[in-house]
Amino acid sequence: MPAPKNSIRRSLLVISTIVLSTVLTAPVALAAPSPSSKPSADSSATATADPSKKSKDSKDSKESKGSKAAPPAKMSTVGGTRLGQAGTQVNLASGVPVLPKGLSARSWIVADAESGEVLAAHNAHWRLAPASTLKMLFADTLLPKWPSSTEHKVESSDLAGIGSGSSMVGIKEDETYTVHDLWLGVFLRSGNDAVRVLAAMNGGVESTVKEMNEHAEELQAFDTVVVSPDGYDAEGQVSSAYDLTLIARSGLQKKDFREYASTVRADFPGETKKNKKGKKVRGSFEIQNTNRLLSGDYDVPVYQGIAGVKNGNTTNAGATFTGVAEQDGRVLLVTVMNPEKQESNGVYKETAKLLDWGFKAAGKVDPVGELVPPGSATQAGARPDAGASPDEAGGAGEDAPGAVGGKPVASAAAGGGAGGIGTALAVTGGVLVLLAGGAFLVNRRWPLPDLVRRRPHP
Repeated sequence: MPAPKNSIRRSLLVISTIVLSTVLTAPVALAAPSPSSKPSADSSATATADPSKKSKDSKDSKESKGSKAAPPAKMSTVGGTRLGQAGTQVNLASGVPVLPKGLSARSWIVADAESGEVLAAHNAHWRLAPASTLKMLFADTLLPKWPSSTEHKVESSDLAGIGSGSSMVGIKEDETYTVHDLWLGVFLRSGNDAVRVLAAMNGGVESTVKEMNEHAEELQAFDTVVVSPDGYDAEGQVSSAYDLTLIARSGLQKKDFREYASTVRADFPGETKKNKKGKKVRGSFEIQNTNRLLSGDYDVPVYQGIAGVKNGNTTNAGATFTGVAEQDGRVLLVTVMNPEKQESNGVYKETAKLLDWGFKAAGKVDPVGELVPPGSATQAGARPDAGASPDEAGGAGEDAPGAVGGKPVASAAAGGGAGGIGTALAVTGGVLVLLAGGAFLVNRRWPLPDLVRRRPHP
């Protein structure tokens, strides 16, 4: 069961919410422990780690290497005792579908994005290398900093320190880009060059890493240690399926985050060159989202209802992915880390299987844990600014700093790309989730962008 301290904090949040007459979707109490439903060679030890502290010893980074490594005997219990246990945690009962076969990921989690219920998990708090899924934390930390129209001329120092073999969007020195361009480069192409430029605008890599670690602490993502803001392999840099899901949930409460994360393709500024007449002209080129559940691939169809969020792949981390999808009014988050099965697009295939299971099991399965709110939300007396609008409280509104200008970041376009898939990004109706003044109040409906629907491939 959760620590008494967390229970008291949750009660204070509920009381504060009632006073504010704000609709709150309360987390369901954790289900009683039961044996793992899936035989595993993993240790079955129960975690006793202090969930309020984040260990930074080198053992975690070493454990994140090598496909044969087993999860540690002691893991965080943030979100519930069972989430700190090794192996698969799920409450199978009459009417609950069995988990999909063929799952090989070292760690995964299936959660209701709105209520916070964790429907099932496997080594949820195993601290592993996160790869570019860490860019979700980078975006959630820095998105509110600048209006999307802010321009920046790139200097050579902005691009210093980019790791060998990094994914790049193609930013050029001495060219000017808008913040809107740079975030498209981060979300669609996972461009480490775009990350470095934004970090330079934020005062440099060191200060950005410091802010990211502080934000992770605020989100109670205690498994996460940031060393490189772009997720490039670095000694001691770790996160967990649980933390990445918390981070995605926080980011998705920002309108601009949702829009960038759901963009399939967009035009990106090219290099300025002289034409045949000697006049300087700057063209553009198309970039496509590398999230294959969003853009599709030869062996992976676009997932019905997918709306983001971020994928990653490095030598140390393997393939990692966090995705959000909506079907029949329910929004699920799934994070998958490092599938051991060697197959093309394996991380997306395993994510799709878990999403399918989650939509079938939701409302039938008792949760095994919960996604906790940010730390400030549990402080007594915390409440939203009474004068703040939903957009101001929930992240960037249409005219707020960091917004995408209230316009789609890419137009709907059928034809071209993988399977002729495009997406309309007009924001649907609903009330933004509130995240301001130290309060975290989750409404039943998120205004997710129009979601991509499965279309037959030609």
